Amino acid sequence: MKSKLLLTAVVAAALSAGAVMAKPAANITAAVADKGRPAADTALDAARKPAETLDFVGVKPGMTVVELIPGGGYFTRLLSKAVGPKGTVYAIYPPPRPSSDPAKPTPTPAIETLAAEPAYANVKPIKASPAALSVPTPADIVFTAQNYHDLHNIPNFDMAAFNKSVFNALKPGGEYVVLDHVALPGDPNVTHTLHRIDPAVVRKEVEAAGFKFAGESKILANPADPHDKNVFDPSIRHHTDQFIYKFRRP
Repeated sequence: MKSKLLLTAVVAAALSAGAVMAKPAANITAAVADKGRPAADTALDAARKPAETLDFVGVKPGMTVVELIPGGGYFTRLLSKAVGPKGTVYAIYPPPRPSSDPAKPTPTPAIETLAAEPAYANVKPIKASPAALSVPTPADIVFTAQNYHDLHNIPNFDMAAFNKSVFNALKPGGEYVVLDHVALPGDPNVTHTLHRIDPAVVRKEVEAAGFKFAGESKILANPADPHDKNVFDPSIRHHTDQFIYKFRRP
């Protein structure tokens, strides 16, 4: 009897492991393998787990995806290839700060340079304040990575109005995915001092806009993170404890 129970447990564990290690969809695998991705991006793949992340997000060919505050475009390139030529990625980025030196013009934002590449022609940059989120067509997914906490650092920023604008930008059934660095609860200033946020705060704010919690992924969790260091601290950078929450518009 014991051997039979042991065999059952081994089989169950194998099935469970297989489920966890199941291959992402072909469009996601191809996006990660894209030869146009810069070496600086691919060097971060082991830490950022792009295939597993996009698999959880559920990006499919032909989708309309909104990426909030894309930065240098790490996820933008991946999303572009994952939605394919029939899909669209609206990259919402804040207006750049004008140069204080007349001899040095304001540099072109990285996302505009990326979108000008023929290989990423389905990327449509939109220069706008996050508070005024608006896209030409309703989206299937709104995605933001490591940026939600920064919105809390904008003076007088209305988080409730912002999350409601995300709700309105989505199709019914569309999903809002937030990936960010985990903070321990209790300190409201941690978004500024450590660039982290309590996941419970995110969930409360987003659900208040009318979203339904649709799940989370722990692929970027790191219980060894002490949670007391700035995310740019060399001892923890690229290895912070991170959460990925998915919310659905009813």
